[in-house]
Parts: sequence; C-alpha cells; structure tokens
Amino acid sequence: MNKKTVIVGATTNPSRYAFIAAEMLHSYKHEIIPVGIKRGEVFGQPILDIAQHPMIENVDTVTMYLGPQHQPEYYRYLLSLKPKRFIFNPGTENSEFEKMVEESGAEAIEACTLVMLRSNQY
Repeated sequence: MNKKTVIVGATTNPSRYAFIAAEMLHSYKHEIIPVGIKRGEVFGQPILDIAQHPMIENVDTVTMYLGPQHQPEYYRYLLSLKPKRFIFNPGTENSEFEKMVEESGAEAIEACTLVMLRSNQY
C-alpha cells in the first residue's frame, strides 16, 4: 500500500540519510513529499520550503531527518499535516515533540525508516 510520506530535512546530497530514504521510499512505490531548507529536486519531486509551511493533504507518515535543535519552530506546522505517524530517525529523537505527537493522536516511533522498509515494517 502506498503511504504518502513527508521527508523533513530533505536534501539532494546522495550521502545523506534523508536522500537515501527518499530513494528507498521511491523504489518501494511510496509517494514522497520532500520538505526542507535546501533547494532542489529529489526523484522528480521538488523540495518544498519548510519555512513556507506548504499544505500537504492525506499524509500517512512524516519521517524526520531534522535534528531536535531545529524542530521546535516547526512543531505546529508538522502537527498540522495530521499524519498517522512520525518516525524519529536516529539523531532526531525529541521527547518533547514526541509527547506532542502522541497527544495529537498520531504515533511517535523512534526507528530507522530504512530498516523499517527493508524489514517490511513500513
């Protein structure tokens, strides 16, 4: 099943995990919506400027590749996307935001998107 996934912290740099996740999600046929501060395109999708708070409908998953120190200014925006779950990849764990996610009714998972895809847990 295709799960529309917002990649927070998207980049065109192929050595970054956010790029590898975009590539893997794309190859597994999940719709990707890259969001971040970098300009560019990832697998045919433009990276949307997170500062512009782009409205995105029907989000299943938000996968985080943005360090916890940069997350607070985007809490309200990310919660407004109303995803079913947030995946906090290694290095993005944030107990304050994870609590807000759970209180919003979404699931907060500390996991690795790449491992979840490879092990059919996505």
